[in-house]
Amino acid sequence: MMENVHLADEDDLYSGYDYNPAFDTEELDNDPGFQQAVRTSHGRRPPVRDLGFPLWAASHSCADGSQNRSRKETLFADGAARPMTAVRAAGYSSTMARGSTFDPLGQSKGAAPPLESRNDDTPEEKIKILEKKVNDLIEESCMAQSRGDMQLALDKAKEAGRKERALVRQREQTGTADHINLDLTYSVLFNLATQYANNDMFPEALNTYQVIVKNKMFSNAGRLKVNMGNIYFKQKNYPKAIKFYRMALDQISNAHKEMRIKIMQNIGVVFIRMGQYSDAITSFEHIMSESPNIRTGFNLILCYYAVGDRDKMKKAFQKLISVPLGIDDEEKYIPPNDDPHTNLVLEAIKNDQLHQMERERKALAEKFIMTSAKLIAPAIESSFAAGFDWCVEMVKSSPYVELANDLEINKAITYLRQRDFNQAVETLKMFEKKDSRVKSAASTNLSFLYFLEKDYEQADRYADLAMMADRYNPAALVNKGNTLWVRGDHEKAAEFYKEALRNDASCTEGLYNLGLTYKRLGRPEEALDCFLKLHAILRNSAQVMYQLASLYEMLEDPTQAIEWLMQLISVTPTDPRVLAKLGELYDSEGDKSQAFQYYCESFRYSPSSIEVIEWLGAYYIDTQFCEKAIQYFERATLIQPTQVKWHLMVASCYRRSGNYQKALDTYKDIHRKFPENIECLRFLVRLCTDMDLKEVQDYATKLKKVEKMKEMREQVRSFRSPPGGRSVFCCSCDSGQSSHGTSAKGERLSAKLRALPGSNEPYETSRQQVLDASYVDPLGPQLERPKTAARKRNEDDEFADEELGDDLLPE
Repeated sequence: MMENVHLADEDDLYSGYDYNPAFDTEELDNDPGFQQAVRTSHGRRPPVRDLGFPLWAASHSCADGSQNRSRKETLFADGAARPMTAVRAAGYSSTMARGSTFDPLGQSKGAAPPLESRNDDTPEEKIKILEKKVNDLIEESCMAQSRGDMQLALDKAKEAGRKERALVRQREQTGTADHINLDLTYSVLFNLATQYANNDMFPEALNTYQVIVKNKMFSNAGRLKVNMGNIYFKQKNYPKAIKFYRMALDQISNAHKEMRIKIMQNIGVVFIRMGQYSDAITSFEHIMSESPNIRTGFNLILCYYAVGDRDKMKKAFQKLISVPLGIDDEEKYIPPNDDPHTNLVLEAIKNDQLHQMERERKALAEKFIMTSAKLIAPAIESSFAAGFDWCVEMVKSSPYVELANDLEINKAITYLRQRDFNQAVETLKMFEKKDSRVKSAASTNLSFLYFLEKDYEQADRYADLAMMADRYNPAALVNKGNTLWVRGDHEKAAEFYKEALRNDASCTEGLYNLGLTYKRLGRPEEALDCFLKLHAILRNSAQVMYQLASLYEMLEDPTQAIEWLMQLISVTPTDPRVLAKLGELYDSEGDKSQAFQYYCESFRYSPSSIEVIEWLGAYYIDTQFCEKAIQYFERATLIQPTQVKWHLMVASCYRRSGNYQKALDTYKDIHRKFPENIECLRFLVRLCTDMDLKEVQDYATKLKKVEKMKEMREQVRSFRSPPGGRSVFCCSCDSGQSSHGTSAKGERLSAKLRALPGSNEPYETSRQQVLDASYVDPLGPQLERPKTAARKRNEDDEFADEELGDDLLPE
């Protein structure tokens, strides 16, 4: 029995075992070949060197008579040398050097069999494809919303809802209703409700939210009641909004502190809208005690201001300026040394999104603090000056110390609004010894103040001070240009406006004034370029549109001028001057019906415009409707009762319409008011002669006396006039016309009305010999409407004061 049992020597422990060395990982640290393979760059062991002589091993006889080889140096059965270690490298053996190839990946076995084609006809595959389509539609809906295409986003959301319902039905038909994807259903409904709300379809959005909230299978669906409260807030249904906000607050645990704070902030805002300031104060005070923030602090100050609690306003302001913003100081972005690597990093993060967010947060905080200070300053103390001083002291002891100077400047601006210019100037002069930035701002405002007071020397002085403190201050450069502009140095003013634009391309005042300067210098093309650029910045500026229309009129392009004026009346539809200008341009183009329409609109908004009244009266006379012209000339007599021509036009309209008795009464009334008017007496003589009245001799005698007096005055005037010069009387007449505000256009029109002959009057043919040879009928039948194309404004005379007073924009 024991004869078949063979005992192996200690050197032959591994004989008979087929051991795969790839599983031996314990000796990898001691395997030099493996370690060398790890260290090499190509991840493979170096090749075995051929020593040039065969391997041999000492042998000894075993008990069974066979040759027993050493453990370390043995040969394989085929005579190949066995490796020095029992663990062979993967894919390597010494026999490979004897004809076999190195193929660790088994590529010599041929190509891999082709993949099995997927069968899309199975129900499970159809469901997966449909789920993918639903997800794609949700994503497309969200992307459309981000682009601002709300209607497309809603359409995609509706389509996703339809496909999701088809998906649920398909699962029910296949018996896999238990595997319905609730997350997908939630996403579809939530996106649909959001898109309904974005498209102001609030009832549909509320119904969709109700479907989500009432489904108990959706976890945390109660949070969506916040969205429902927001919809009720947009609908101004404030009680319902508060109800849903409170329901959402009850369903959110205390672990979500930030969410609860935001909901309470919404509740406070709704209470403000409802006028329940005490309830709003309760919400805001809780927020400021738990998690203070700038916006809530500002709202709390507004509530205290509404209820008039001075002490609480002060405490709330102190809380507001002590709210931490959680942002780094600007010194962090200043290079500490000349290290190029550090400077490169700072340059990269100086304007990244995080730093932009920090700047926006700081700007918002400064805005709220400044607004709060300006709001409560007049209320917390007996005077607004004392209130401002208290706010300044509080700000100086806060992290916003740089706002103290801005508050002082706002104090000066408040003095300006109260028309207390002296106090404003005194307040601003306090900054003359401050740092450069504050000094520049104060000097700029002082320059503006003195400019408004027409003290141009002081305005120029403080503009220079502002530029010395900060040469890159565009407002100071604009003010300097304004002072040069009023002195007539337009070329130099233009240089300062250009410099202001180089420092700040968005300086609209500099660009506007530069356009006016080019217009005054007779360079309309360059002025047009300035105003077109300005229109791209200020799309709805009425002044810019009017200047563009005026420039196109100067360039003799009435079509473009009319187009810009049409855009202007879309912004200011009740401006009578713009409507009258449109009528003038249409009249110059020969379109009398359009001109009449716009002149009528101008008269409706400004029935005291003499130019419009005169044009409308002339239009009705031209169209043989003298009765309608009477009402316009009668209104002119009310506006300018000392101007005899309007009274004569009223009487002439009565005469031309055949109402001779009314015309006679009107002429008699004119004679009582203006007894020395020759034209009135001539008409009285003429009418009394035609009507066989006894007063004709009296009026004829008065007419001769008045004509003699006129001749004597002309002789005296000719003796008093210096040779080659204008008479004193003519100068006084010119100044009198200016004092009455009669425009050049109106005078030209009146001259045309007076110069028209009257030979075709129905009663003039039989009595011509009675009339004086020098008589001229002020309203003859050949009356022509004024040619407005020839009545262009003189830019050097008429526009000068208007542009400087109305259009020049000092900072």
